Parts: sequence; C-alpha cells; structure tokens
Amino acid sequence: MKVTIDNLDGLGAVDYSGAVCAERPLKIDRVLNAPSQCSGMLDVSDAAVAVPSRRGRVVVSSDAGTVLFTGYVATEPEAVYAGAGTKGPVYRYAFSAVSDEWLLDKQSVAQSGVGLAQPAGQLLQTLTNRVNAGLFTTAGVASGPMVGVFEPSQTSSWSANAGDLAAATYMSYRVLNGALTMQPAGTVTHALSDSDGTLQVAALQLGQVKELANDVTLSGEMEPTAYISETFAGDGTTAVFQLSEAPFRGKASAAKLLTDSFDEGAFDRVIWDVNDSGSHLGFSAAGLTMTGGNGFDGQTTLTAINAVEPGGSLVIEAGSLQLGAGSVGVVCGLYNGATEMANCFAGYNVRQSGGATVVVPMVNGAEVGTVYTLLSGHRYTLRIRLHCVEMQRVLQTYYAMVDGAVRSFGGGLVAAPMAVVFELQDLGVSSDTPATVLYDGAVTSSPASCSFVAVNSVQLFGSMGYCRVTQTGSAWVVSTLPSGAKETRLIGIAGEGVDCEISATGKVTFLTGRIPMVNELVTVLYRGTQRAVARLEDAASVAAEAAGGMPGTARWLGKVLQPAARSSPDCESAATAVLSFSTSRAAALVGTYAAVNPDDVWPGDVLAITSNGQAKSVVVRRVTVEDGAAWPEMLTYRMEFANDWAEGLGLKLSEAIAADAWLPQTALSSPSNVLANLQQLQVVSATGTALQVDAGMAPPAGGGFEVRRRDGDFGPGVDQDLVLRSPVRSFSIPREGQVERYYVRMYDGSTPPVYSRFSSAVFTDLPVS
Repeated sequence: MKVTIDNLDGLGAVDYSGAVCAERPLKIDRVLNAPSQCSGMLDVSDAAVAVPSRRGRVVVSSDAGTVLFTGYVATEPEAVYAGAGTKGPVYRYAFSAVSDEWLLDKQSVAQSGVGLAQPAGQLLQTLTNRVNAGLFTTAGVASGPMVGVFEPSQTSSWSANAGDLAAATYMSYRVLNGALTMQPAGTVTHALSDSDGTLQVAALQLGQVKELANDVTLSGEMEPTAYISETFAGDGTTAVFQLSEAPFRGKASAAKLLTDSFDEGAFDRVIWDVNDSGSHLGFSAAGLTMTGGNGFDGQTTLTAINAVEPGGSLVIEAGSLQLGAGSVGVVCGLYNGATEMANCFAGYNVRQSGGATVVVPMVNGAEVGTVYTLLSGHRYTLRIRLHCVEMQRVLQTYYAMVDGAVRSFGGGLVAAPMAVVFELQDLGVSSDTPATVLYDGAVTSSPASCSFVAVNSVQLFGSMGYCRVTQTGSAWVVSTLPSGAKETRLIGIAGEGVDCEISATGKVTFLTGRIPMVNELVTVLYRGTQRAVARLEDAASVAAEAAGGMPGTARWLGKVLQPAARSSPDCESAATAVLSFSTSRAAALVGTYAAVNPDDVWPGDVLAITSNGQAKSVVVRRVTVEDGAAWPEMLTYRMEFANDWAEGLGLKLSEAIAADAWLPQTALSSPSNVLANLQQLQVVSATGTALQVDAGMAPPAGGGFEVRRRDGDFGPGVDQDLVLRSPVRSFSIPREGQVERYYVRMYDGSTPPVYSRFSSAVFTDLPVS
C-alpha cells in the first residue's frame, strides 16, 4: 500500500509508506452505510517524516493505483513505547483515521422536515446540502428507489442519517476521495465458484443465526384510529367541555413543520429554496422584503425545501404582512405540482382591484370566498386552516432482497376530503377582536403531498415578518347554530382572534365572547389513538412445515424500528416484507470469507457463491483490508456477509414488541382486505328521540352499515353490542340517554362480510325527551 498524510503544515501530502510498522500492518475497516476507518502504527524515529497531526488527511492506495481509503486523523496519535535506542526511549505512533464524511459528522444536522415520496438520492443530496453544501461532489449519487416517509434525526450525525436513508431503500453509500456516492446494494457482484477455482472453500464459513418464521406480528408507532364526532349542546354559559378521549396528536418533533422569523438578514438555506434571478426578495427591519418580480407566475418564488403532508389540522400563517400598491402574486400557497396559480390547492391570491390591493382566498386555482381590501400602512396576519380526517397521507415503503432481486412493499397515497378556512387579522385592532373569516368550505379530494411556497411574486411589494406551518393534531371544531347554519370554530390561543383552545387531554375551552349560545350544537371532530400492529402468515410455508404431522406455525414478534411504521397498513407492508425472507433458510445466512488480492470489495456488494453445486447470493456487510507487508503487494480482504433475516438492511427490527400493542389473535395470509373507512360520516340532526346519521357514502352491494355500542367485535355472529344494521346510507339511531356512544363500520355482502378498518364513532352529550 501507498500511504500519504497531509499534516496541514504546508508541506502537502507526505509519503509515509516506509514508516508503516510491519508487526502492526495497516488495516482498513469498511462497514455498510457507516464511516470507514484506517489504523496502523508508524515509526517516525528517523525524523524523515513527522508525527501525524490531528485532522491530517490520509490517503491509502494499492500499488495498482486503486484508492482504498481517504479520510482524516480524528484523534491525536498514541505514543507507544518501543524500547530504548542510542539516543534514549523510542516511540512509535498508533493512529486512527475516519473516512471523509468525518468532516460532515463534526457539524450539526439541521432541524429539517420529513421527506415524502421522494427518490432516495434526492433526499441524500438535500441532507448533505443542509449540513455543508459543496463539500463533496455528488455526481455518483443514484436517484434510487422512492422513499415513503423519511425523517432525519437532529441528534444523529450526518453519516448515521445517511446510513439510515440508504438502508431504508436497500442502497449503500460511501465517501471516498471527496466524492459521495450511493448505489443500490448488489450493483457490484463478485462471482465465486469452487468449480473454476475462484472460491477458496477453506476460507468460507457459513451459518444460520435465525430460525424460519412464517407467522409474523409487528408493532409500529402510535396511530390514529376511530373517526370520532363528539357533539355537545351549548347553554350560553358553559365554556369548558371535556372530550371522551384525548385527540390523536403526532410526535412533538413533527408539530412545527416550518418556522422562520426572517431576522437573520439572509435566507435560511436549511428551510428555503430561493428562485429570484432579479433580486426581488431581500431583507429589512420589517423582515422578508418584496420589491416586485419579473411579471411572470412561478418565476420569483420562496419555496420550502420539504414537502407538506396535508393531514390532520394544519395552520399556515404569514405574520406582520404588509402589501403595497401594484402587488400581484400568491402568498402562503400550497401547490400540487409546478408553482403555477392553476396548481395552487390553497393560497391567498393578491391582485389589484379598482386601484386597491386586495387578497382573495384561492382553492384549486380558483378564487373563492370574500375579497378583502388591504389598507395602506396596515399590518395583517393571514392564516389558512386545513383539516383532513386522515393524519397520514403517505404510506411507508419497505425494500427487501427476494431471490437476488430487490422488491418493494407497501407505499401509496391516501385519498381524503379536506375542510379549508381562510382568516385574516388586522394587527391594528384589539387583540381580542375575532379574526375575519374570508372563506369556510370544503373540497371532496385533496393532494397527499404539496409544496409550500411562502411567496410567488409576479409583482409583490411589501414585507412579511414571519412565516409558520404548524401541525396541531387531529381536532377540528364545528358549530351548528339554532338557525341550522354551520361555521368552523377557530382553534388557537388567546390574542389570535380565535374561538377556543384544546388541551392535549381533550379539554375544549371557549374564550370570552365566543361561548356557545343556547341550543348551539358544538361538534368536535378528532381521531382516537392506539398502537399500530399487524399479524400476517405465509400459508404455504405453514402447510409445508406441517407435513408429517408437526405443528407448522413458526411465530415471530417484533417492532419496526426503521423505516417508521406510522399505521397498521404500514405494519402490514413491513410484515409482508419480513415474510418474503423469513420463510427462506438462505435469508438467515451469515458468514465470512477471506481472499488475497481480489477485486476491490465494498460493503453492499454481493457475493454470488457456488459451492458443492449449490448457488447462494449474500450481501457483504463489512470488509477489513489488511496490508501483508510483502512484495509483491499482498492485500487480505476479510469479508463478513449476511442476508436480510440474519441482519436487516432495508428493514430494521427489534425482537421486543411494543408492550402496549393489542396483539391480533389470528394471522392474515395477506394484507387486510378492508372496505373504505367512513371518513365523512356525520350526524345530520339530533332530536330528543333519535340521531339522524348520514354515512357519507353509499353501501356496497348486499352490504350496509353496522352500528354498535362498543368498538370491535364487528361481524354477523356477535349481537351483544349490536344496535342496528342499515342497508341504506341515511339511517336513524334511537336515543337512549343524554350521554351516548355509537361505533359504525361499513360491511359488504361477502361471506364472511368484509368491514371498514376503523370505526366512525358518534359521541353525544345532548338532552333527551
């Protein structure tokens, strides 16, 4: 090997090859989707070379010129006493270097949003640019498979996040010689066969570390479950209402999707992608400053790098906004596609009308609601509130190697309707003045992922003090007035012109002046909570194992660690992926192989081994390269390999299933065959004797809607909690008391019937006659 070290002393790269101690040869340790390390012992007693310094750059290459390692001395070399010489004690120096990504790992990973349905390569480049753009070339980063949902961890290093991203898509990354590359695992295959002499059988060790499993139960994260509609009656004085259950909320880390106060004097490149060739976007004491545009839609924009998942309740807010004369463009726009007004799912359209600047709510590219004229010199807060009964709109995708080829499992988008409210506050009026609602409506379908564009300036003049996008949970409040009119009650905190606050425990508190009047019906829409879980079996494997009268089921329970399983459908996809390899004994293979001077092998390569007439493919997980201190050069490659069931790559599992998981009693042979959930079920009217319910959709042929007093046990053979079955969309539930709970699922005409996955729950606290 040739070893050079640049000690950053102005001498450049110095050749240390002759200083490497033969009794402790140079060793390079490569680990799949983790930094490589190089270690060795140097004898610098002849003063021909200096003691390596910390941060010194190390380059190791073979005699043939192949670059084997590049990196940096991470710690001060250790002085090791070697004996006494004519001039006194003699020391050698043990050093350890870490590959190039050490430069990124010493920097903090910026807080960033979730990557949704994007190619893995694009997400890796975004992650790298956020830490230090331009530090490495990225031409070798392949686009790769699509990621379902990926959220980098701010508390982990760049390499840990990059490794998780690569593993999630069954890829391998490396940083070598200043270049970041990421390629699918198995891109390089090394064929080894005992028939042609390329396989040294004595150097091969094989074993199996896990038993076959054909009945798999997996738990995931906490997921939203029942679609709950809880209704109270106002009496003009009661301000506090306690919900029956705590509304589902996502992780605290996911609540603040975006926030920027525009007080740094420069764009935060961790958050924004700026498209402004004419320098129309800048900064002043008022925050983000807009000084026009080039007159074209979508060409002067401030776009969030991360997409937004329109699930649950979202609040989009532009604060301390001033817009001057002549302004044209869109503020706070969600776009389903390219940044063009026609693709704007929701946003504020700014235009001129009769010489005045106005803002108008825009939904699906068309203006809706009230036109509001902005007053010169006034500052405003513009908000868009979105509510979707589905919290997770993007399903997770899992990858596994099956019969030598990488397959995907799961993925897809969840369709759902959405309620939309546009409101405005003039900051020059009292803080307890109600916000002005410009539009309160709904759309029957909504995109599962949108790009957020804070400013799309055709010709905008003015400033914006701050911008926020917040995920507030699953709760949404709607009032039905005695007149029969419905209006959305705004949720927030005092001083924002809102109607009420909702605590994490489900306490709804209406603010002074907004208390529900007599006979006003207040309905809170929210989702219940439970642990996501799934249980699947491979029926063919169970039958095969049962041959000979032995029990055929081999059960395995675990928890999905990465990629995150946010829902039961995600758990089912993960369980399907696990069954694709856990029923194969070859997938449990683990072993080692050693070779001298082979083609350069890296973790993520595949060894195609043919031995004793049997062919096996295994994925290399670790490679140790040792210098034999010989001439001609002798490099020994010691390879550790494993397949998916022995050591997870595309799917990381824990054998400790979540303690609060409600374990299914029976295993499914495929992902659940379920009907659609009743996302739009609602109580149309409530009298003292009956609740009139609209299921929101027509029943399937031969089916209908089943109503029960408790959730679960839906089916034709269980009648203890059954209230009724209706073959039509609209039906009445007889009243039985002031406080009532009913659960509804749709079923079809098959035998046995298929039901919705989750119930739609009707909770009421209303007087009865």
